[in-house]
Amino acid sequence: MNINLEGKSALVGGSSRGIGLAIARQLAESGASVTLMARSEEKLRSIVASLKVASPAQKHQYLVVDFNDFNRYSEIIREYFSHNKVDILVNNTQGPKAGTPMEKKVEDYQEAFDVLFKSVVLTTHLALEHMRSQRWGRIINVASVSVKEPLSYLVLSNSIRAAVVAWAKSLATEVGPDQVTVNNILTGYFDTERLEELNRKKAEQQNIKPEEVRDHMTDSVPLRRLGKPEEYGYLAAFLASDRAAYITGSNFPIDGGLLRSL
Repeated sequence: MNINLEGKSALVGGSSRGIGLAIARQLAESGASVTLMARSEEKLRSIVASLKVASPAQKHQYLVVDFNDFNRYSEIIREYFSHNKVDILVNNTQGPKAGTPMEKKVEDYQEAFDVLFKSVVLTTHLALEHMRSQRWGRIINVASVSVKEPLSYLVLSNSIRAAVVAWAKSLATEVGPDQVTVNNILTGYFDTERLEELNRKKAEQQNIKPEEVRDHMTDSVPLRRLGKPEEYGYLAAFLASDRAAYITGSNFPIDGGLLRSL
């Protein structure tokens, strides 16, 4: 099956590493013009130069943003959409700090809400005007399997990402008549820098080596391995394509069978 995104423009959050980068690379491989978003301009500049360009019409660019500063992010993204249109939006931000319910304070939840929810809603609303007017659009939210089976040490992510998934279901119903699809990818254990960071914190709490945390994690996955970021990119590219035109309001676990629930 050929995934052809020629002539489409994509905006991908958190795309200087890990899953976001893998998605950006696959969308570019499929022919889309990609705008990257992340904090490190040095990394973004290097990645843009490395993305595949199959024709003069395919152009890549980047935005330097910090999702932790919502007010500044709002200014940057509004300015971007005043000059650009997006056909494919991948909502992906850095995850909030790990922690349990008793460790986190109300202020922590507010910060996580700004990063994981407010930025997603704002960016989506800005992208939707063009998508609805042309009667074609793809909104893909990077979420987590923890919205179905919460992880106690990721209470902020559990809570706010669940809100994003519920919001996306409501949005899918509203924009469906305009042929805009809205879907969520529920992320399992992927071999990324973010996972290594979480594993180090968990290892410190349990007074064990990070390698032991990783081994236990791998053993809990029926496929007995971590996911490869490029495998995530394949799913995102499919959902962004015309091949997925009749799929909306859905959640797609990509977790090697980790989820035990239906």
